[in-house]
Amino acid sequence: MTTPMLSVAIITKNEEANIARTLASVQFADEIIVLDSASTDRTVEIAKSYNARVYDEPWKGFSGSKNSAIEKCTGTWILSLDADEELSPDLQRQIRTLLPTNPPTDAFYLKRRNLFLGRWIKHGGFYPDPKLRLFRRKAANFAHAPRFQDRPVHETIAFDGEASTLDYDLIHHAYPTLETYIEHMDRYSSLACGLLVASGKISRSWPAFVAHVFLVPGRTRGTAFALLPRNLHKLEVREGLAKRPHGRAAVHWRSGFDKGVTSLDGCEP
Repeated sequence: MTTPMLSVAIITKNEEANIARTLASVQFADEIIVLDSASTDRTVEIAKSYNARVYDEPWKGFSGSKNSAIEKCTGTWILSLDADEELSPDLQRQIRTLLPTNPPTDAFYLKRRNLFLGRWIKHGGFYPDPKLRLFRRKAANFAHAPRFQDRPVHETIAFDGEASTLDYDLIHHAYPTLETYIEHMDRYSSLACGLLVASGKISRSWPAFVAHVFLVPGRTRGTAFALLPRNLHKLEVREGLAKRPHGRAAVHWRSGFDKGVTSLDGCEP
């Protein structure tokens, strides 16, 4: 039997609002694996309607569930997506053209276009936001099979090999409403706190704290100083988001939890 060229791996739980859009963008793939964790909405029904192979497993955390989905893939190449992401038409065409050429590169970063309240946030470090999502399942120069690192939040692929970046965008429908944004921040801040407490390092050095609070307030993470009115205006102008409500909220997202927190005020070991 011929080995599939491309497998897509997606984890889900109650993603009926997103999953159809994601699956529609990868219908050219040879195999689609959806690993669901006890959805109570129409996620599974929708996934099957797009010819996905659906597995139901208990939630193992982001890394554990994504690794389980990857292990079920049989393709030469694996594309790992979140349920709120979709390939732009240009990216679809590039992947379809690239993979049959057997490229020498073992993995590819995708430029992620983050949408916040339905609008593309182009500045402030939100773009191109490269994510390693497309990789060869088995390669001679992989010391280990590519897997997501075992951590509760901000999981990333760990691999040994050469990587390049594709030209076109992965579209991320991150926060369509303020309600989803606030819920996400609450959940991820708790996960980030737990991660740092478990590591035994609950804050960065004092020089780093001073630098982030007083020298570059626009990039302060996890402190109240970044939200003071006198700093907020500077932050918004610097990030190209001045006088835009959606941009102001997005800056808070970036300054607080996009890459973790600087201190664990309110987190208990």
